Amino acid sequence: MKIVNIETPTHGRILIEDAADCVSHRLLAGCHGYGQAADTMLDELRRIAPSGWRLVSVQGLHRFYNRTQDSVVASWMTRQDRESALADNIEYMTRAVAAAGGDTAATIVFLGFSQGASMAARAATRGAKRANGLILLGGDIPPDVRDDASAVIPPVLIGVGSQDSWYNGARVDADIAFLKARSVPHEVVRYDGGHEFTDEFRRAAAEWLQRR
Repeated sequence: MKIVNIETPTHGRILIEDAADCVSHRLLAGCHGYGQAADTMLDELRRIAPSGWRLVSVQGLHRFYNRTQDSVVASWMTRQDRESALADNIEYMTRAVAAAGGDTAATIVFLGFSQGASMAARAATRGAKRANGLILLGGDIPPDVRDDASAVIPPVLIGVGSQDSWYNGARVDADIAFLKARSVPHEVVRYDGGHEFTDEFRRAAAEWLQRR
């Protein structure tokens, strides 16, 4: 059997919205978690972003129906043909940010939740436009970013829920150790909650953004 990867054009879905008193040179780009959609992440960006930021919520290219089939959700990739999927998604994020005005933005921050945290880390370090910040909630820095010695990593905010059964313990410690080894400015917010956004984390993220 011969496996052949075929490159083909596809269309992604992004949502762009200006927060109150928007200044277009500040852009906050969000990557949702597995089985979520751009609409869900946009709601969270609205609750976090200070006034003056443009919001862009990027939906994963791999769409499917949720279990009740009453809404469309998405994911970023699977383990199959992973290298090709990585390249596709990094190019997709680069184009999404450009479509939202990223080419002229002075400040770009990426926020990723769960599976989207890895994608946000890739976009922040391997995209065409250098990022000014990276917020990771409930998800770790992926190996392809860790292993790239040339990657320029912006300041990072890490959110860790006390009851998160996936992103905890060794995973969090490994990310912190990596950032320290690379001398990357970083902060860790440990909040009471699980694998989720909470008001405590939202407040911390908003305050962190204010300092960008």
